[in-house]
Amino acid sequence: MKDPRKVLKTLLISEKSVAVRETNNCYVFEVAKDANKIDIKRAVETLYNVKVAKVTTMNNHGKERHLGRYRPGRTPDWKKAIIKLAKGEAIAEFETL
Repeated sequence: MKDPRKVLKTLLISEKSVAVRETNNCYVFEVAKDANKIDIKRAVETLYNVKVAKVTTMNNHGKERHLGRYRPGRTPDWKKAIIKLAKGEAIAEFETL
């Protein structure tokens, strides 16, 4: 089993993620690229003591950026997970955000 602190990197806070949290009881996290749905579910249940109902993952590709006038570059690829909690569950640490 992977270390839960290495699986979950950070909570993503945006207007869309806050709206999803309020309507569907879902939380959006940036996760490790090699983590699968089972690892993510175990990490959330271990760290926050909640019951996870569903995990959805997305691989996001990095954007192209210019580093100077002629040197092209890219931001790194990353993975996002939307975690739907069971009915009546909530992560108390993130309710004030």
